[in-house]
This record gives sequence, structure tokens and C-alpha cells, in this order.
Amino acid sequence: MREPRVLVVDDEKPLRDFVRRNLEVRGYKVQTAANGLQALALIQAQPFDLVILDLMMPHMDGLETTRRIREGSLVPIIILTALGEEADKVRAFETGADDYLTKPFGVGELMARVRAVLRRASWAEAPARGTQEIVLQRHGVRLDLDRHQATVDGRPVDLTPTEFNLLFHLMRDAGKVLTHRDLLQRVWGPEYGEEVEYVRVYMGRLRRKLEKDPSNPALILTERGLGYRFAAD
Repeated sequence: MREPRVLVVDDEKPLRDFVRRNLEVRGYKVQTAANGLQALALIQAQPFDLVILDLMMPHMDGLETTRRIREGSLVPIIILTALGEEADKVRAFETGADDYLTKPFGVGELMARVRAVLRRASWAEAPARGTQEIVLQRHGVRLDLDRHQATVDGRPVDLTPTEFNLLFHLMRDAGKVLTHRDLLQRVWGPEYGEEVEYVRVYMGRLRRKLEKDPSNPALILTERGLGYRFAAD
């Protein structure tokens, strides 16, 4: 099994080197970039399994870099930010980030996030286990677990691995309320449980891709104060 390839992007060399060293000693293959433009050039030249990207950088910030990466790639992205405001985290998710780390952070937190994001990206390991159904169909939405394909009324829909896994759990338990914590631990992993904004943003993304009217959803329903459920058959 080859070592995961990680791109670390930060204009602060000490932090860039800290992340690189700690990944390399654990068997990851790491390249670095000092800004978003360098990062985009490297991503166009070779594949990566993960991008760790600072939010506040000169010339091109992390949000714009993430947006440009997402124009052509679903590579998982972890945003590094010194900002603790929920609004900044939500903006990062809505732009296409998969997770975030708030500075300062320790080695343990860094590695836990890296492992969790790479685990979620390995979709083949997750949804198909524990179910005999290879295809799920509800209300015109079809999930093919073998091919990792989703369609709505026959129209293909591009889903990230996290979106696919989240939709799988909702559809498998259609009609049942899944709490925020339950969804976080099923989809994001046992390291998570309080990050309600993760679920909220991803539900918005799924609704925009699946619902005829995302502002008045008929498939993914909110149970206020509890969580979400997929409409029963």
C-alpha cells in the first residue's frame, strides 16, 4: 500500500515545516507550498490524497484557493485557521473544505483530523459494510454503493465521499430521526460529536444537489433541536 500524498500550504514556514515533519515521520509523502498559486500549480501537475491549507494567506487566501481546487478536484481539504468564529468555519465548508483545525493545534489533534479525513475519503470501506443492499432507492434518489454513483430521477449527481456517506445513512434509515451526534459519529468518525455546523452545512449542500426546492425540502427533513431524517417511503 502506497503512502498517502499530502500537500501542505501555508505562508508561515515554521508551521509548514511543523506539519510536514510530523506527517513524514508517520509515513506520509509530503510536498509544501507557500501560497495558493503554488498549491494550484502542484495540484495540476500531480495527484494528492489530502490538502492541508491555511485560510489567511497573501495574494490568494485559503477560501479562494479551495474554490479553485474544487473546480476540478474532490481531493479532501483541511483548512487551518486562527479564527474561532463559527461563520468562518461555515464559509470554509460551503466553499468546499472537508474539515478544519484551529491554530494553535498539537500533533495529536493534527493526526486525528488527517486520519479521519482520509478514512472518510476511502468511501469503498464505509457505506457497503454492514448492509446487504447494493442499491438504495427512495423518492427518485438512487444510490449505487458498488459504483459510488448517485442519481436523482435518472440525472447523475456528483457527490463528495462525505456527502455520499451521509446520504447513505439517511436513506438506509429513511423515516428515522438521526441526531446530529449520531450522524457525526457515523460519517465523520468517533473523534467527532459536537461539531453541529458540519452537519448543517453538509445538509445544505445535499439539499442543493437533490431537492427540487432546497428552501422547502421534501426529501431531507429537519427535526429542530434533534437532527434530520430522510422522508419515509
